[in-house]
Amino acid sequence: MSTPTRSSTISAPPPFPLRTAAPAAARRILGIDPGLRVTGFGVVSVTGSKLTYVTCGCIRSDAREPLPVRLKMILADLSEVIAREHPTEAAVEKVFVNVNPQSTLLLGQARGAAISAAVQAGLPVAEYTALQVKQAVVGHGKAAKEQVQEMVKRLLNLPGAPSTDAADALACAIAHAHSAVGLGGLRTAGYRVRGGRLV
Repeated sequence: MSTPTRSSTISAPPPFPLRTAAPAAARRILGIDPGLRVTGFGVVSVTGSKLTYVTCGCIRSDAREPLPVRLKMILADLSEVIAREHPTEAAVEKVFVNVNPQSTLLLGQARGAAISAAVQAGLPVAEYTALQVKQAVVGHGKAAKEQVQEMVKRLLNLPGAPSTDAADALACAIAHAHSAVGLGGLRTAGYRVRGGRLV
């Protein structure tokens, strides 16, 4: 696969375990944490109640480029991830209303580019608020980013925590997997929240 000539960058996946070949019946969920500066992505495989890590990373656009070019970067690079990883469905975090209307607008446009990449590939797209994602993965909607990272690491049996953007994307994919089997239906035994901390 030729290296993209765009000025955006898809960061290399962290040194996590090699991809595990998923059985034919497995679902592959692409989680997306959209952002104009950094868009996180993560793919998990789901077979029954078992979650398996596939890959994750970040797409970074060049802030010096015009907005239309940056949106094209997100669309093109996510399309490249989809073509490489072959997800069967996508889950995208919903935009929250920011105090800064301009920031909210830019985030919404980045999110639109991300959704377009999934829809263009024929993937069904589910949407979740940050509160829903945290509730599904950590157990309460006001979890800190570090708690999300730690729980993603535990649920996917990773040797290290992914970056915050990649962890949020993986969490979105996990939340979507939870929604199909019922909250708590996946293998989360032994993990619980006490006083806002993972124990």
